[in-house]
Amino acid sequence: MAKTKQITDEATVSVRNIGGIDETTVDLRPGVNVLAGRNATNRTSFLQAIMAVTGSRDVSMKGDAEKAEVTLTIGDSTYRRRLTRRNGTVTFDGEPYLDDPELADLFAFLLESNEARRAVTTGQNLRDIIMRPVDLEEIRSEISRLESEKDEIDEAIEAIEQRKQSLPELESEREQLRQEIEETRAAVADKEAEIDAADADVQAQRQEQQQLEAKLDELRQTRTDLEDVRYDLETERESIETLKQDRETLRTELDALPEAPEEDIECLESEIDRLRERRRRLDSEINSLQSTVRFNEEMLEGERTDVYEAMTDDSGHATDELLDDDVVCWTCGSNVHREQIEETLDDLRDLRQAKLDAKREISDELDDLKADRDALDEQRTRREEYRQRLTEIEDELEQRQERAEKLKQRRSELESTVKDLENEVESTDSDQFEDVLELHREANELEYELGRLETDLEDVESEIDAIEARLDEQSQLEEERDRISEELADLRTRVETLEEEATEAFNDHMAAILDTLDYDNLERIWLERVQREVREGRRKAIKTFFELHVIRSTSTGVTYEDTVDHLSESEREVTGLVFALAGYLVHDVYEEVPFMLLDSLEAIDSERIAALVDHFSDFPDYLLVALLPEDAQALDDEYARVTSI
Repeated sequence: MAKTKQITDEATVSVRNIGGIDETTVDLRPGVNVLAGRNATNRTSFLQAIMAVTGSRDVSMKGDAEKAEVTLTIGDSTYRRRLTRRNGTVTFDGEPYLDDPELADLFAFLLESNEARRAVTTGQNLRDIIMRPVDLEEIRSEISRLESEKDEIDEAIEAIEQRKQSLPELESEREQLRQEIEETRAAVADKEAEIDAADADVQAQRQEQQQLEAKLDELRQTRTDLEDVRYDLETERESIETLKQDRETLRTELDALPEAPEEDIECLESEIDRLRERRRRLDSEINSLQSTVRFNEEMLEGERTDVYEAMTDDSGHATDELLDDDVVCWTCGSNVHREQIEETLDDLRDLRQAKLDAKREISDELDDLKADRDALDEQRTRREEYRQRLTEIEDELEQRQERAEKLKQRRSELESTVKDLENEVESTDSDQFEDVLELHREANELEYELGRLETDLEDVESEIDAIEARLDEQSQLEEERDRISEELADLRTRVETLEEEATEAFNDHMAAILDTLDYDNLERIWLERVQREVREGRRKAIKTFFELHVIRSTSTGVTYEDTVDHLSESEREVTGLVFALAGYLVHDVYEEVPFMLLDSLEAIDSERIAALVDHFSDFPDYLLVALLPEDAQALDDEYARVTSI
């Protein structure tokens, strides 16, 4: 998983008032840069300066300074970060290297208090550390959106398929209608020929014929109107029946959907607000604890020379005297043993970790409450949609029933008119006109049938055209569905893939490093990805964990599994660093920030530090390592040395 280095320019870092640094400028070469020196030589302060200009807030200003600044120049690019202390609060501005330093803080800036590095010893779920930069809520939201989009496409394709199945029947019906139309047109032509022949025989009775034809025309038109009304009435009846069925279906679904009381939603909102406020307070407390831990670590390391200078008495006690086993407490001024301060510092770290755990529990509970609230909102929205649709159906049903009543009344009126017209025509005394009347009746019926057939043909052809037009759309819909399915598959497996890549990266690099470092009877340290059922808030869920396994061997060559607690301090430090490296590689941190920082490696012997640095040097553009002079001597002479800050 190594990458080819792309940055070949030297980097220049100018620092003012960070940690114990008054002012300095340091040039860094691509590759490994060794910061060699004793305690209280501002090595950790310089690493904090790198963090500051990169975008991190986990840095400290010089105690007596109101303003601080770090400038980084790489090639033609310059980045600047300014810090200002106002009313005891430090604010940041400028143009840092990163807009969001989360990945770098977790996996690139591996100082002693780095959370990923310490996670092995603090007992955190290592999987949560690796997955923290992943926005799981955004992934779930995107999956939900794509699933809805895919469902809509599936419904559209299904509708097209159903309509496509009716295409052969419609085409057959179209051919039958065309044939019937041709036959009916021929019958109309024959009937008109008969009428013309009969008309020739009654020329002498022209005046009566004209009156008869006028009545026949009126009769024909009235009968046509009657048939239209009957057709419209039948259509309305079918629509009314369909609406009634839809109404019953909606009522059933509405009855099955429980109410979502407003007070329940308000209660959830109130609880969500309360938990958010509690999490905000925890964030503030965690930040304060982190600042306190950082300050005390710097004091113990001798980095805060500004504070030491202020504590020097008139006799001129040197800084080195403050670094003895008995030191002057910088909070109360009494002499205390260094171990007491370190124990207190461990307590502060434990307290910070406890608050981090509490914050995660609150976040889990918040997720549950938000899910419950969203479910109630969705439930209430659906009920409102059902009610709205029921209202619309009721309104439409009422309108159609009123129209049906009017059509019934109109039908009765037309039926009466037809009967009256037939009686008037039949009242003629001429048998010949009786025959003509019958011919006209037959012609009227044929013309009406022809009109109906032509209307049916138009409807069938329109339906066929609509189906054929959607066949092209189906192909596009299926391509879009395939694209969405692939995207969904990628999203659903993204988290699992990252977890597998993280465990694989850790196991590969851990095996390689252990092989090089050659710890006695330590055969293997490896991560296993497991899933367990846990309780999250008020419900149970399946959660993924990374279990760390330690395999040792006896003098006779028998292997057995040990516990993390039995690792030596050196072994724990190496394991923590390799775990941080796994996160660094899985999240491609080297593409985001060119620096990796290593500090506080004193628990590891010199030769192993050299091997560890060689291994880590393959990945970042600039690897900065803070070491004591005797440890630095074991490193490759080709590495750049920074001996004065």
